[in-house]
Amino acid sequence: MAGRERRRILVGLAVAMFLGIAVYFRLWTIDYSVTSDDAELLRRQFDLANKEAMDESAEWRLRFDQEAEKASKCARELEEIKESVEKKEGSTSFNKKLAMLQKENAALLKQVQTLKNELEAEKRRCHLQ
Repeated sequence: MAGRERRRILVGLAVAMFLGIAVYFRLWTIDYSVTSDDAELLRRQFDLANKEAMDESAEWRLRFDQEAEKASKCARELEEIKESVEKKEGSTSFNKKLAMLQKENAALLKQVQTLKNELEAEKRRCHLQ
């Protein structure tokens, strides 16, 4: 039984090999001779495809460079905006401090005026007595 099985496998393998060889010889008999014109045509097509690929690569590189330049420009503008906002915040706090000092100055001027008035009143009282 094992011999029969083995024999069927060998026969199947031999038939498959025979069919493979037949197909190979059939393909071999078809005239695929490449002439020098065909070789030159293939070379031109290859050169053209290579040139197109190089052009496309250069185009993509240019696009990448342009986008990288845009990104760096945006980053610079963002930094400038951040710096100007920080300066404005600093100037607003400066303006707040200035307003507070002006209010304090006005309050002190009122106190000085009040003290001057009190001093004048004391001087008058001393002269009257």
